[in-house]
Amino acid sequence: MISKWLFSGALLLEAGSWTTLWTDWPEAHQLLVFTLSHGLACAMLCGAVWLLLPARYRAPLPWSPLFIFSLAFFVPVIGTIGVVAAIFPALYLPRKRDKQAWQAVGIPDLPYRAQLQSRSPIFADGGLQDVLRHAPDPDQRLAALLATKRMPGKEAVPILKLALGDPSDDVRLLAYSMLDKQESDINLRIQIALGQLNGATTKAAGKLHGTLARWYWELAYLGLAQGSVLEHVLSQANEHAEQGLQAGEGGELFLLAGRIALERGDIERAEVLLTKAQEDGMGAAQILPFHAELAFEAGHYHEIPGLLASLPEKTRQRPPFADLVRSWT
Repeated sequence: MISKWLFSGALLLEAGSWTTLWTDWPEAHQLLVFTLSHGLACAMLCGAVWLLLPARYRAPLPWSPLFIFSLAFFVPVIGTIGVVAAIFPALYLPRKRDKQAWQAVGIPDLPYRAQLQSRSPIFADGGLQDVLRHAPDPDQRLAALLATKRMPGKEAVPILKLALGDPSDDVRLLAYSMLDKQESDINLRIQIALGQLNGATTKAAGKLHGTLARWYWELAYLGLAQGSVLEHVLSQANEHAEQGLQAGEGGELFLLAGRIALERGDIERAEVLLTKAQEDGMGAAQILPFHAELAFEAGHYHEIPGLLASLPEKTRQRPPFADLVRSWT
């Protein structure tokens, strides 16, 4: 409503300013009246137009209204008409916007995968070791470490050792704690068995020596002992296995003692123990793989195909024997 009154007043004043130019007044008087009337008309026109402008065009002050006033005041007639002709069509006849055919979205987070992909397995086909080597996300590498809890110790320990060199502190600490827990559990069982050994009867002592041999062998087999510690562990395992055999234990302990001797490089002793294990009732499926390993270590390569062929059919079809049979036959 205010804009309408301002426009009306501006129109009357502008018309009156031009009327004074055709009067019989002195020129100085005409010029003064014309200037005052024209200036006031331009000011009212400026106010009316400025009030109709969108908010983003009203600033900055005072330059926005001053620009409109200058166009109308310093360009008589044409300036006023030009301001009205430029403002009103833009306000009441805006240009139609084309329908937007696309939708702007933000840049998605890596790895640019669809949400459905989250249901797929977290680990790549290359296995947990590839995840630890190549996955950029520390959380994914932590998940790979936690997955080793469901794996046999022989397979889990190399993965945990690989994680000890991870750049993330969280990954390294988790791997160290998991390795330390495995070693601590075995050492605790060894300490308990050693404590029970004191004062035990001959029969009970034989079983305890067999138990100690198995736990010492577990440290070596899992790779938790290395270097001189590994030699000590194997020596302790061999000593307890021999004492268990002297106490009358046999069967599986013969096989374990043979594996310990094989690991220590004592080929002759290993062969004797494996033979005794077979004579004591151990199955061929359990003994023959170690006879094949013994033949390989002794350099009797011609014996290996026959030993592998003697394995039961089901054993030869499962890993790792399937690949060995294909390689040697």
